[in-house]
Amino acid sequence: MPSARRFRCCLVGGTFDRLHAGHRLLLNAASKNAEAVEIHITSDVMAEEKSPFVQSFDDRMDELHNWANRIQGCKISVHQLNDDYGPARHHSTADAIVATPETIGMCAFINEERIKNGLASLHVIEVMHLDAVEGGIISSSAIRNGHMDREGHPWMPRKLRESKLKMASALDQELKTPMGILFEGPENDPEIGMTAALDGLPSPHGAIITVGDVTTKTMLDMGLTPDIALIDGQTKRTELEPSLKVNPNRFHHQIHAENPAGFLTPSLNQAISTALLAEETLVLEVEGEEDLAPLIIHCFAPIGTLVLYGQPKTGVVVQYTTLEVKQRCRFLLSLFEVV
Repeated sequence: MPSARRFRCCLVGGTFDRLHAGHRLLLNAASKNAEAVEIHITSDVMAEEKSPFVQSFDDRMDELHNWANRIQGCKISVHQLNDDYGPARHHSTADAIVATPETIGMCAFINEERIKNGLASLHVIEVMHLDAVEGGIISSSAIRNGHMDREGHPWMPRKLRESKLKMASALDQELKTPMGILFEGPENDPEIGMTAALDGLPSPHGAIITVGDVTTKTMLDMGLTPDIALIDGQTKRTELEPSLKVNPNRFHHQIHAENPAGFLTPSLNQAISTALLAEETLVLEVEGEEDLAPLIIHCFAPIGTLVLYGQPKTGVVVQYTTLEVKQRCRFLLSLFEVV
């Protein structure tokens, strides 16, 4: 016989964006200790105040329901939260609440209000954060910022970041397939594809990153400056004429990296990490080749980042950074050879 649960009804509140290992620890603590758990998740209006890239209320609710379907012996319900405290100050049947170190103070305030309302204090079940694999804590903000997956693992492990990687020949065809949406346009008039790409940008989105000299110069010639540009002075591995090269002075900052064709280097990894922290426009000039850089960019970049690059003879590809894109890039990088 399973032991009786200590509490009648436990309250849990939060945003629960991209349900992760830390969330599950919190929710499991509630479900193991109470006969019923009420999960109150912030409305879309409240969530958007935190970040425009928080999942929709419906998506967050669906993920919680999927978690709840695997829990036995506890009645779990999900509700919308429209203010900071929800029903906790007035809930007559609740007798417990789950807190993290940041929300202990809020729970103390809630209990003060409950006493004023003639209700018993809620028992506070404090749950500590989970540490991520490479330091820090697992959190929704860290996941949105691109630092880790839902289990706290980096998208590109330190061993790969600090190694020179050689592309396996088996990946050649895979990487020639556009990773994103292709906006077609003739090669001799790249502004056609670029115009279509810019008109089709999703909203909201984060930084715009161009990879390649032709893509970058086309955008600049249209009067727009990408937040970050990666260039190597070549197209199709042939050096560009001076008149066709990107003027790096169009950007606030200029940094450099070394990265031979067919490889990914620690130099490029570090430069991309630095570039993503820039608060003003930046151009990363690569000595060698930048064709494989989108794999690194998507692993390091925040969710919502846009990467644009040219597809020879066909147009411009736009890829929006999502957890699914990060997952694919991590898998492809795992197939590279450490040299």
